[in-house]
Amino acid sequence: MSENAESLIGRTAIGGAEISPDTLPRVSPQGWTASLLLAFLSSAGLYYVNIFPVIVDSLMAGAGLSAGQAGEITFANTIGAVIGAFVISLLVRRIPRWKLASLFLLLCSIGVDLLTITLANLELLIPLRLMHGVLGGALVGLGFAAIARSGIAGRAYSMVLLVQYTGGALGLGFLPGLVSEFGTYVPFYALITFSTITLLMLPFLPDYPVPDRAEEKRRVPPEARVAMLPMVITLISLFCFQFANMALFAFIFDLGKSFALPLPFISQTLFWANLIAISGAALAAYTGQRFSLTLPLAIALVITLVGLALFAFSNIKPVFIFANVVTGMTWAFCVPYLLTMASKFDAAGQMGAFGGFASKMGLACGPLVAGYFISSGGNYTQLIVIACAMLAICLAALPAAARLDRAGI
Repeated sequence: MSENAESLIGRTAIGGAEISPDTLPRVSPQGWTASLLLAFLSSAGLYYVNIFPVIVDSLMAGAGLSAGQAGEITFANTIGAVIGAFVISLLVRRIPRWKLASLFLLLCSIGVDLLTITLANLELLIPLRLMHGVLGGALVGLGFAAIARSGIAGRAYSMVLLVQYTGGALGLGFLPGLVSEFGTYVPFYALITFSTITLLMLPFLPDYPVPDRAEEKRRVPPEARVAMLPMVITLISLFCFQFANMALFAFIFDLGKSFALPLPFISQTLFWANLIAISGAALAAYTGQRFSLTLPLAIALVITLVGLALFAFSNIKPVFIFANVVTGMTWAFCVPYLLTMASKFDAAGQMGAFGGFASKMGLACGPLVAGYFISSGGNYTQLIVIACAMLAICLAALPAAARLDRAGI
């Protein structure tokens, strides 16, 4: 019997999954199914961000916590994620068995959510949610590192946004009613469900091993590998992009009311804008596989800048709708591109993990700075100008994108 025939008997492929007699079925390393599984892994640790409004409202209404107390809990969750993402970014090269580490983090996250359900004491909830954030941030870092090593980073990062927007829309659409019917801690059962689904997917992911130094040198050309300044600029751009968008989005209800828009109109606008924004992630998945980085990113950044500026005219309802739809789509489009850029600067996935850290820092700092700015007497028109200035900094990432395009990686 020939070697090829023995190989066919020993290993067959069913639907995109490679089946070997000595391993569990694994999906094709660079297939669409792998992109989806990686997206779930990279979303599980931060799914709570997508349903923050429901969590805050349920804690206030059901657990009797004040707005300030509920805010402290969500802030602890977010800061924990920043800490976890930073730590894992430093350690990712030293974690060859990343799937086993992910399994541990998922089980611990589920355990913390179960403890959260049984405790309503503020002094205990804050450290619990901080711990959950650390675990989630570390899990996202491992997921981003695996995506960076997968060879399908552009598509996989787009799928991350697709999963997050879809999961967020479903959560915001159905969880409030379930909270009214079944109680305060329904959102945490949703987090447990998401983590459990991810846990069941984990064994089917390929290994995406951490390459040794020789392999990394082979996979990353010198013109990209030594580019420290473009790499730093890319991380700063990721931070600024998330900062600018989240600074406005976190206070979008109050921004709309400051322009005399009715609350039901604002709510409906955000619901439909979030649904439409899913198309931005889908478009990024399509263009990321077919075009270079620079031109699509440049167009999307300029459109985002225009969209943010249009919020200054939110007193005109069609403009408010248009601004939300446009920035929602470009938000879902640009983040995968910037994360893909970060992941291309090394083959081990460390810069992909650092990209996740920079992204979370922006998400955490944007609302914090915006909140202090508004509380200290600033108005939303001024905040829009600040957001546009932060977004303009991201244009500095375009030469870095052009460098990666020239390197052909």
